[in-house]
Amino acid sequence: MRIARPSRGFTLIELLVVIAIIGTLIALLLPAVQAAREAARRIQCTNNLKQLGLALQNYVGTFNALPPTLLINGTPSGGVSWTNAWGPHTRVLPFLEQGNLFSSLNYDHALYSLQNVTVTARTVAVLVCPSDAAPRPITHPVGGTMGPSNYGYCSGDWYVWGGFQFPYPNRHAFGPNQSRTLAEFQDGLSQTLWMSEGKSYQPYYRDCPTLANINDPNTIPAPDADPYIVAPEYRGGCTLRIEGHTEWAESGVHHTGFTTAWPPNKRISGGPSNEYPDLDLNSRRAKVGGPTFAAITARSRHPGGVNALYGDGSVRFVANGINGWVWRAQGTVQGGEVIDP
Repeated sequence: MRIARPSRGFTLIELLVVIAIIGTLIALLLPAVQAAREAARRIQCTNNLKQLGLALQNYVGTFNALPPTLLINGTPSGGVSWTNAWGPHTRVLPFLEQGNLFSSLNYDHALYSLQNVTVTARTVAVLVCPSDAAPRPITHPVGGTMGPSNYGYCSGDWYVWGGFQFPYPNRHAFGPNQSRTLAEFQDGLSQTLWMSEGKSYQPYYRDCPTLANINDPNTIPAPDADPYIVAPEYRGGCTLRIEGHTEWAESGVHHTGFTTAWPPNKRISGGPSNEYPDLDLNSRRAKVGGPTFAAITARSRHPGGVNALYGDGSVRFVANGINGWVWRAQGTVQGGEVIDP
């Protein structure tokens, strides 16, 4: 006859060792899971830009030119006589399988009118990057709720639009009162930027009166320089805003555009006590008459860079470390630059 012995349990030390091993395994596994999720989000972001590229190509096939970022008329004195402030995303809606949404907006009324609050409040899924941390709608003090947009049109290097006193096209694919044909892309469509990314709720300075001191389209700070070092007076008289890229239907470059003044994700601190690490700049909004000189930097929450759409429909991941002159050259449509792959 055998005597049953009581079963031996884990000692405290053994239990602590097991917990430590499990914790280590989780710590090793979690970054891999997060990396896999981010890879999937980046693929979805790439797909969004590919859809936008196809929509732009179909737009060109219909109208023989790219859409303007804004339509605006002026007075002999340089004031604004008419604009409805609708931006470029609204013009390509029919080519994004958003015909019903396009039919619901009313171009005869201004963007912020009561007739359009239902349309502008929509969040258009293809305009939102899944990696963005805060793609929530914004409550506009005039136009009601508006959906965000993480994708912007390449609207200049530093010079976006000279206003009615200097209404010449910029060097890039898109701009106010500007509809380029594909024949104008003498640098090659595969080498010319059309769109890239922006973070929702991006802080930026706007309406900076002292920017008029350098309102020469040919006077552009070097892309590897800090704009506040180049021109510290940029801060003078500016208005700080923290809602960039939150109005998908708007025309402002800080909402639906970007410029190649500085390379992707360049960090420029500012605000009270320099609390914001990555501000943008806009001298004056185009819809109020400009002139518009802007450093609206391509930014994303993808590690290491941004997705960018080129004129041939390809989407490439551009690293933060790209040479600033190369990035700027990729924005021009007929600059004649030779870019070494």
